[in-house]
Amino acid sequence: MYWECPYCGQGQTVTSPNFSQIQMPFEIKAPECGEVGLRGIAVRCANPECNQLEIRAEIVRADRTRSGNYYILPGPETLHHSRLLPPSFAKVLPDFIPAVLRDDYEEACKICDLSPKASATLARRCLQGMIRDFCGISKNRLIDEVNALRKLLADDNAPRGVSEESVEAIDAVRDIGNIGAHMEKDISVIIEVDADEARTLIELIELLFEEWYIAREKRRMRLSKVVAIKEAKDSTKLIAKEASNERPNE
Repeated sequence: MYWECPYCGQGQTVTSPNFSQIQMPFEIKAPECGEVGLRGIAVRCANPECNQLEIRAEIVRADRTRSGNYYILPGPETLHHSRLLPPSFAKVLPDFIPAVLRDDYEEACKICDLSPKASATLARRCLQGMIRDFCGISKNRLIDEVNALRKLLADDNAPRGVSEESVEAIDAVRDIGNIGAHMEKDISVIIEVDADEARTLIELIELLFEEWYIAREKRRMRLSKVVAIKEAKDSTKLIAKEASNERPNE
């Protein structure tokens, strides 16, 4: 099966030496949820520079065979799942991304399944922090910051990497994150955010980290290499010139 390591992000095809699965039914008579069992899955990263272990646990449907033995039902019968190692699906982020943004992102990942609404609120706060740090826009309300970013984009003054699509997506997260950031006037109105929706917001954060911060750092590194080459060449020329001037006339 194809698998992407949650530690190093490397995609790979998992083979049997790096994959193990155990299944065990709970022999409890007629619970309300029906016959259930536990499935444990362990995958080791084949990247020798990583070599980390992911472990997941699932509560799944179970059934009895005619002989009375249990077996685990295959397919979409998972009732609950939990990641044991690593504790969340957060990607390891480079240190040049501000710590406060990394903290909000990691916390949003950690509670995504447990509390999607809280995760969406953290995602909203993380995106607001990105606008303030990367784009240099700081206002009282996120909607005002988004509108200011729109104006920069329209005037062709937005930071490199900011696109119309990304601004529209941020505005959508602003609206979704308001569910947790501000109570509805009618408190009887409950707008749910499920785990898949919260994960989509987190994926937007990961995309913007890549398009804004990581792309900027890669560009800086490439340009600094060119400057370093020029400085090395200039230094070599200077040394050669000084050596030539010090050489006595023949």
